[in-house]
Amino acid sequence: MGLRSDSQGPLGGVPDVALPAPPGCFCPTSTELRLGPMPSRNGNHRFGLGIVKGIADGKAPMSRSARFSRLPVDGKFCGLNPRSVGPAAIICHCKEHRRNASLGDEIVLDIVWMRENRDALAHGLALLGAQDVPWREALELDSQRRRILSQVEDLRRERNAGSREIGSLFRQGKQAEGNAMRTRMTEVNQQISQQEADLHAVEAELYAAMLQIPNIPEPDVPVSEDEDDFEIVRSHGDIPHFSFEAKPHWDLGAALDIMDFERGVKVAGSRQYILKGDGARLQRALSTWCLDALIEEFGFEEVYPPFMVRESCMVGTGNLPKFGEDLYQDREEDYWFIPTAEVPVTNMYRDEILPPGALPISHAAHTPCFRREKVHAGKHARGIQRVHQFQKVEMVKFVEPAQGPAALEMLTRTAETMLERLGLPYRRILIPTGDLSFVAAKKIDLEVWAPGCQEWLEVSSCSWFRDFQARRANIRYRPDRDARPQFVHTLNGSGLALPRIIIGILENFQQADGSVRVPDCIRSYMGGREVIMLSGPA
Repeated sequence: MGLRSDSQGPLGGVPDVALPAPPGCFCPTSTELRLGPMPSRNGNHRFGLGIVKGIADGKAPMSRSARFSRLPVDGKFCGLNPRSVGPAAIICHCKEHRRNASLGDEIVLDIVWMRENRDALAHGLALLGAQDVPWREALELDSQRRRILSQVEDLRRERNAGSREIGSLFRQGKQAEGNAMRTRMTEVNQQISQQEADLHAVEAELYAAMLQIPNIPEPDVPVSEDEDDFEIVRSHGDIPHFSFEAKPHWDLGAALDIMDFERGVKVAGSRQYILKGDGARLQRALSTWCLDALIEEFGFEEVYPPFMVRESCMVGTGNLPKFGEDLYQDREEDYWFIPTAEVPVTNMYRDEILPPGALPISHAAHTPCFRREKVHAGKHARGIQRVHQFQKVEMVKFVEPAQGPAALEMLTRTAETMLERLGLPYRRILIPTGDLSFVAAKKIDLEVWAPGCQEWLEVSSCSWFRDFQARRANIRYRPDRDARPQFVHTLNGSGLALPRIIIGILENFQQADGSVRVPDCIRSYMGGREVIMLSGPA
């Protein structure tokens, strides 16, 4: 799919296939950038950016297409689909929007805010241990861009004035002066063309740098570079004590004949498994129960999204370009297999301006998740804690900025309520800066105790991104009919991650004879089954 110069998107004249914009505001006069694949000499395809002018088709002549710069992202190149024509993105730095930009008290990765708050930016990145991201380079590139823009504007004014003067000179019969002015205008046009080419290159590099700068943490996030130095906010439930030696789930699952690791590996390789019988039924019961609770009690709307998305969607949620190596992709088509339903559900509203009254939006989705989990021998080498494919029910919210903190608490309490109904002992922890994700401003994890594994397992991670994802995916809303569009705030949380919930049930509710009690709340989804045992129902 190419960019057509006649496409009319929501901004008017801006192609309606626009890629998530970097931090900044938007207007129809903005520069268009293209983010997409470029063939290298060895036949691979690299992740890069270029300027789009007119038709953007990978086979179009250079004069009608993008001027591409081959740019590394985070020191690496991500493989992209060779058939993909990268979508457009927009950076707007017009004087009107710079003057009217409303930053409020929030820390947003807006190039204007970055320019005016260098110390706060440096401090926030230092808290994340992200001092080496190219924020200084981004600000220097921004200075270059503004300097070139000023020079181009001066040359254009000279050209406009000169064009008018040429006609006047010839009308007055001043042929020599007119010819001299015409020669000067040719030189000016050449200078403008060169300056515009320089501007395009600088803007492409600026966008590449901006994509590598993470979100800035909220002030109440614990400060520590140690991922284990989290804050335990509260705990719920009693840790079980058995009169027998607690078994890990891989032993329980194998003995009950509900998990088959050997055949899973035979079929699909390492870190794969097969659920069967009551194991498969338990997962189905949990997913249906989770969705029913979210929809009927907590006001979520169920969606069934695609399990494969375009690369632009991965950029929008912050998975690309930084985490390309952790994702699965189809190298023949522009498809990336989702690591979580957050990606397709968030991008449902990309490049849209939501009307007044549309917020909040709450969606729930049950999907498979695909991840390149890198697990070394030892911890998590056995069982289903860290696998390449698993099922998860995801909660995604879109809210007005002022509602962000309350929405995060609502997501977290929803997941906690579900764990309480399952009867699983859990704790709420506030993630420190050293373990905060690239996109999150604040993250709360819920961990369930697994007595067989003898460890706490994350079963829900609830994150508030402020407008970080919304800027990349260009998701805005109007507070009222006459208001200017603003970026929404996005949040997501697991509700719940099924493999580890299955672990929690098997290990916490195991009995001396090797059977496992089924939690009351899902027994009706299990056909009334109260106990999982090898010989059949109790």
